[in-house]
Amino acid sequence: MNTKQRILIIGGVAGGASCAARTRRQSESAEIIIFDRGSFVSFANCGLPYYVGDVITDEKKLLVANTQLFKQRFNIEVRLENEVLEIDRDAREISVKDLNSGQVYRERYDALVLAPGASPVRPPLPGIDLPGIFALRTIPDSRRIRNWIVERQVKQAVIVGGGFIGLEMAENLVKRGIAVTLLEMLPQVMPPLDPEMVTPVHDRLTANGVKLRLGDGVTGFEQTSEGTLIVSTKSGEKHPADLVILGIGVRPETKLAKDAGLEIGDRGGIRVNEQMRTNDEHIWAVGDAVEVRDWITKEWMLMPLAGPANRQGRVAADAICGRDTTFRGVQGTTVCGVFGLIIATTGASEKTLKRVGMAYEKVYLHPGHHVGYYPGAKPINMKLLFSPQDGCILGAQAVGEEGVEKRMDVIAMALQNRATVFDLEEAELCYAPQFGAAKDPVNLAGMVAANVLRGDAPIIHWDKLAEDEALLLDVREIGEFEAGHVEGALNIPLTQLRDRVHELPKDQKIAVYCQVGQRAYYATRALRLQGFDAHNLTGGFKTYKAVQ
Repeated sequence: MNTKQRILIIGGVAGGASCAARTRRQSESAEIIIFDRGSFVSFANCGLPYYVGDVITDEKKLLVANTQLFKQRFNIEVRLENEVLEIDRDAREISVKDLNSGQVYRERYDALVLAPGASPVRPPLPGIDLPGIFALRTIPDSRRIRNWIVERQVKQAVIVGGGFIGLEMAENLVKRGIAVTLLEMLPQVMPPLDPEMVTPVHDRLTANGVKLRLGDGVTGFEQTSEGTLIVSTKSGEKHPADLVILGIGVRPETKLAKDAGLEIGDRGGIRVNEQMRTNDEHIWAVGDAVEVRDWITKEWMLMPLAGPANRQGRVAADAICGRDTTFRGVQGTTVCGVFGLIIATTGASEKTLKRVGMAYEKVYLHPGHHVGYYPGAKPINMKLLFSPQDGCILGAQAVGEEGVEKRMDVIAMALQNRATVFDLEEAELCYAPQFGAAKDPVNLAGMVAANVLRGDAPIIHWDKLAEDEALLLDVREIGEFEAGHVEGALNIPLTQLRDRVHELPKDQKIAVYCQVGQRAYYATRALRLQGFDAHNLTGGFKTYKAVQ
């Protein structure tokens, strides 16, 4: 870009800041100005729960950049506490209010980038604006919460919502010695995951003292004579609190775009094309305010994540500077840590695939994060979703204490490249005893799925077992069986199976299970080679307990 363009950017956090810096790297002549109504630019809002929890003790650590850095390093002007009021598309001007002086002025643009982000959802419930009820989105929000905790000597808190913010805040408040009640209107926390995958998350929250109330939405808030709060729910329960955190979700900031007549999608975000351009050829939009395409389902969706926002900022900058570029969509790769448990996902969930009517198959496995003979091996609960036609990876979820995010990152990259479960079989990954295994959990996931597609080890799912009318065969050892088993199961340990195979019928389907699936796989292969209609119950008894 050789001509001197005037590029104005509204919003200076992930998408906006990334767009500004990338634009400067493409053009030394462009005039670039960022406008933000807040007091900070380019701050790490993902770190705010940990600042509230005193894990991060220095607020300055949350500041990725400041106005001086933008000016000195990039020659980009940042105007904080300057709120953009209006976009005049015909004149190609914006109207801006300096929140300190009250002055309203206008600025001309050649290219305008909207990166206003999203705002926390505050439903119109009775008492929602009472003192002591907070959302967490900005550094000032975190300051107010920290001050409230100290000044009010908070002893008990209620968190509304079991998503990322809800879980992270639960952990951080508990670490500060505060009793926490977590309310979630859905029957599970972490809605992006399938229900059976969050069972260990529920258990971990409860084990750490969090009072978990699922399937119970909030109906209102009251203030007591002592100044504390009462949170009422649909079930009729009333939960006392010195502090309430709203973690219900966020809503795209689209007022400027709507008022300017820009197209808004069905999901409520700004509609953009693959170059992040709106229906106005001079206006782009990035970040939490826009709708994006789901990489798997191709649906329009909202995905308020920092990674996609930064990538969108780069794409918009390249497009403005005349480069051939596209944003291909999102696959929803996320990770969350709570009380030592790591929860990660990428691609579509089973819930989503059912909703859109896409054909899929699934397998469960529970491998160790490294070899069992090396001390400290921790199990990873994994679920892999794939196409039954060609084995193309559709999604994955995992929960465990170690190595979860590493495996999810590998599968996310495979999914991005439209790889199959057969590719996961062949993936060559790092191995030393303290890091993994010769057959990494990623390899094992591919092998289990590939065995299904090849017909080597057909599977049955626990939630479909009643429909099959199969003989249920438990191949664990007798002691394991006696410690807990599925009602009606026949116990023949794998170590005895070949000597007792005559006890099994050849004219009936046999559903085989063990603890996690490996021994059942061995048994299934042995039985099928002898002419039995054997199927492995994927994930074993461990998955059975999760789906109950």
